[in-house]
Amino acid sequence: MNKVIEKEEIRHLVKSGNKLLVGGFGLSGTPLTILDELLEAPIKDLTVVSNNLGDDGLGLHKLFMQGKIKKAIGSYFTVNKEAVNAWQNGELEIDLIPQGTLAEALRAGGAGIGGFYTKTAVGTKLANGKEEREIDGERYIFEKAIKGDIALVKALKADRLGNLIYHTTARNFNPMMATAGKVVIAEVDEIVEVGELDSEHIVTPHAYVDYIIKSGYRKKGGSYVASK
Repeated sequence: MNKVIEKEEIRHLVKSGNKLLVGGFGLSGTPLTILDELLEAPIKDLTVVSNNLGDDGLGLHKLFMQGKIKKAIGSYFTVNKEAVNAWQNGELEIDLIPQGTLAEALRAGGAGIGGFYTKTAVGTKLANGKEEREIDGERYIFEKAIKGDIALVKALKADRLGNLIYHTTARNFNPMMATAGKVVIAEVDEIVEVGELDSEHIVTPHAYVDYIIKSGYRKKGGSYVASK
């Protein structure tokens, strides 16, 4: 299987109603090129699991403004004022999950674990409707694992097998999401030949990755611009 594909092919991989796991924290580690291609896809009613819904008019912000996202599951949405307004107007479903809980729920999903108990959010509105139990005299709530139809991740480098190396904080949610998606599409800055990556630096093994595309963005200052 040739895992390196043209970016336009992504439009045929994502379907309406899919649950997407989208890496990134702010814009760091966000697969911007993949998300741009989804703007051209005839899809709707997406459920998106991501820390936030884009930033600076990039990434998931564009997809949301096109009306393709039905539900968002994540930790930090207030940077996207349009999304907050849509939620207040009943036009967008939001499940708010603390960042650490989100990361662990994705890790559990990728590890085949059904869920876990955590003290985070006990006694708050976020715990409403969730199972609670006492363990060693302390209160815990049960959080279900998170899995998705497709994981969209961003890495620094990939070889042609799909082994991935990330750049510093761009690791954020990406490695966990790469284990929790049925299909994994990786956007990378550089594609190298098999054997060129230091095996000690590989974070996501190739067995998890189905498709690879070359990123069309480069970092400039504190944001990202399209590569020429």
